[in-house]
Amino acid sequence: MKKVLTIAGSDSCGGAGIQADLKTMSAIGVYGMSVITAVTAQNTMGVVDVLEVDKDMVSKQIQCIFEDIKVDAVKIGMVSNAEIINVIKESLIKYKPKNIVVDPVMVSKSGYFLLKEEAVKELKNLISIADVVTPNIPEAEVLTGIEIKDEEDMKRAAQIILKLGVKDVLIKGGHRCNDANDILYTGEKFITLEGERIDTKNTHGTGCTLSSAIASYLSKGLDMEKALFLSKKYINEAIRNSFSIGEGVGPVGHFIELYKKGGVDYE
Repeated sequence: MKKVLTIAGSDSCGGAGIQADLKTMSAIGVYGMSVITAVTAQNTMGVVDVLEVDKDMVSKQIQCIFEDIKVDAVKIGMVSNAEIINVIKESLIKYKPKNIVVDPVMVSKSGYFLLKEEAVKELKNLISIADVVTPNIPEAEVLTGIEIKDEEDMKRAAQIILKLGVKDVLIKGGHRCNDANDILYTGEKFITLEGERIDTKNTHGTGCTLSSAIASYLSKGLDMEKALFLSKKYINEAIRNSFSIGEGVGPVGHFIELYKKGGVDYE
């Protein structure tokens, strides 16, 4: 069984972060492992508070995994400060894992800033060692300093981000009003990954889920284009089968087939 490591924050309501990552990895059929960078107090209504894990503890978690277990892919999500980002980068340079996926988590759907402003420079340095980075449109705007209004702007942003040193760039189009298409830029060509605009408010954890799916498929030896295609298919189905668990934004259906088999009415 392939083994995939997620380095990210914990979500107390289970829809995003570490919890979404592990659910996704299990659904795709790989063994998920975790390094927790922060503990969040949040629910479907939003993030209330964040407690960052000490950088030395982050380092020790990574060390324990790599010194014992072969890691086939790494997904990096919420990394809120410069010290943690630097520790992660140094560790990954040391252990040299394949298939590094960076999801540059910056702001929660409720507007809570999960990445400190002064850490953006360090995040760019972390992106430089990745195989693929998966910003949404607001995140791509922060990374590039340009305003993104249409597909041509997405392509221009991807070209700018590629110059950071990352191998491939996936600009997610979910924030566009007319479609949910993503744009992959390999440095040689642009590839459009078609998305479906699904009428639901329950989209908590979509970015975490997609990036974890990409890492999972890459760990199985798929090339980037095929891994992204299957990951897009997975997240589309998960959003289509999302459901409410509280008063706010509910989670996507990571295990929807299991829920159905269990006779759970998730509607």
